[in-house]
This record gives sequence, structure tokens and C-alpha cells, in this order.
Amino acid sequence: MIGIIDYLAGNLTSVARALAYLGYKCFISSDIKELKKAERIIFPGVGAAKSAMESLKKFYLDEFLKESFFKGVPILGICLGTQIIFEFSEEDGGTKTLGLLKGKVVKFPQPLLWKEEVLKVPHMGWNKVNWVKEHPVFKGLDPDYEYYFVHSYFVIPEDKEVICGITFYGVNFSSAIAYKNLVAVQFHPEKSGKPGLQILKQFCEWNP
Repeated sequence: MIGIIDYLAGNLTSVARALAYLGYKCFISSDIKELKKAERIIFPGVGAAKSAMESLKKFYLDEFLKESFFKGVPILGICLGTQIIFEFSEEDGGTKTLGLLKGKVVKFPQPLLWKEEVLKVPHMGWNKVNWVKEHPVFKGLDPDYEYYFVHSYFVIPEDKEVICGITFYGVNFSSAIAYKNLVAVQFHPEKSGKPGLQILKQFCEWNP
């Protein structure tokens, strides 16, 4: 059974629908007692870091995530869930985040230029991922596949060894992360068609 963490950050039902389509049982909850029964955890989300951290603390989900990580429970972070696993986000004037991994979250440069064109922020739409490190959750993905992004901020890991995928949008940024029992993607696999479903399936079968 897969637990999807509900911390009032939205985008939960689309993840649940994708898992159901793949044939995996899941539930959405903010109840720690229920989530502790899950064999693996998905930590999705859209929105702002500050309000997300406030919600996590309100339901004691921040401590639950840390505990699950150190216990070796497989965890998948998606979009905002990827940003919050690091130590600090520049969003909202600066927000201390979970600190499961060392690093920070920064906003795209303004203006964001590419070949004299001003790129829109947030980065919204389809883009490729350059897979730079092999990992069971990201195996067998065609390099020409594109994934769906919606974000204004991106992560800068302190340890570059955790980076599995890099995407270019005006600047190169880390779009896929893996460390021990934790994987995370800046894009939305549940909205990325066949390659996104492949990632979700491989996460559900992964035993770190």
C-alpha cells in the first residue's frame, strides 16, 4: 500500500489516479497513524514553501517524513515535495525546510534569457531531462521523452552526486534527485504520460 501525504498542497488526486491506473493500491491522508502503515510514501505538492511547511508542522508530518526517511521507507517527492526535502528555500523571503538533503532552493534568474528571448517564469510546459546518473526508478527512459513542469524555483543540491537528471530552461537545473531510499523529481510524473507512468511504476517496485 502506498501512502500519499496530504498537507493541503493540492495535486493529490491526479497522483492517486495514476497509481490506480497502474494497478497499485494507495490512500491519501494527513494522519500519521495511517501513513505509518504504508509500505512507501509519495510526497507531492504545488504551491509555496512557507505555507507547505506550516501545514506539515501542523499535522506533525515534518517529523513523520524525517522518521520515515531514516527508517529506510521508499519516498518519492514531486515538484514542491522535491524542494521541501532540502534545507532552505528562498521563497517567501526565506523558509527553513525539512533538511533531508543538504542544499537550497532558488528562483529562476530575472530576466531569464535564452538567445535574446525572455523566457516566462514560472517554467510551465513540457521539457526534456538529461539523465546523468543511472537509478532503478529512472531506468529505461527514452532520452527524447518530455515531462510536464510547473515551477518558479529549483533545487541546488550541495552534493552533486545526488543529481540523476538535469533540465535546461534558460539555465541548467536539477530535475531528478536520488539518495538512499529517497527519490524526487521537479516535474509531474502523474501528468507526463507514458514516461511519467513508467517512473511511478518503477518507484512502486523499487526496493532500496
